[in-house]
Amino acid sequence: MSHILRCQALTKSYFLGKREISVLRGVDISVEHGEMLALLGQSGAGKSTLLYLMGLLDQPTGGRIEFDGTDVTDFSNSERASLRHSQIGFVFQFYHLIPELTALQNVKLGKMMLTPPLTYFKNRKAVTRRAEELLEMVGLTERMTHRPNELSGGERQRVAIARALISEPRIILADEPTGNLDTQTAEGVLQILFNLNREQGIGFVLVTHNEELATRCDRTVHLRDGQVVD
Repeated sequence: MSHILRCQALTKSYFLGKREISVLRGVDISVEHGEMLALLGQSGAGKSTLLYLMGLLDQPTGGRIEFDGTDVTDFSNSERASLRHSQIGFVFQFYHLIPELTALQNVKLGKMMLTPPLTYFKNRKAVTRRAEELLEMVGLTERMTHRPNELSGGERQRVAIARALISEPRIILADEPTGNLDTQTAEGVLQILFNLNREQGIGFVLVTHNEELATRCDRTVHLRDGQVVD
């Protein structure tokens, strides 16, 4: 099995005035095609920072990032955005839905962001159908026209999952996706993620501090003080 995503000797530092703060210190990590990988660690370990680098949302201070065998470390902003929008999905703890838009519109927005306006206009009916299918798949058939403030936390996260799927990503990076949900609601969301992995072969990096959840994944990587410790 080959790597879909691979990081080598990854470092990330920030500066407060003249003081350098090292968040990641030489991280080596890889994700196989179709793998469900748990990234485990306490708050402050560097998990979210690493996820942002893996998702090309930020650039490392040092090291190398490969996507499907191609070195993408020095990609331009436009190249990074193109790869990110077409190959990588994101699910965050706080949903990041647009409050003025309905669930359906929020999902369609994921496609609009990566499609030229004229192309999107020509394909808008197909995009709408696909967004509806995805919302049905995550159990929101009756909630498509509701705005985020009319949805529960679990429903909002399901909308976020559908939005992540509309670009047909090969890997989804999920940062504490059930951190704001009660146990029963969280389990429903997790079942969707595990089903996507098993049935569609989508790879996942699941950031969590929940060791029980990590044991359900294919593999666990422990991060402590900005370093892989296992």
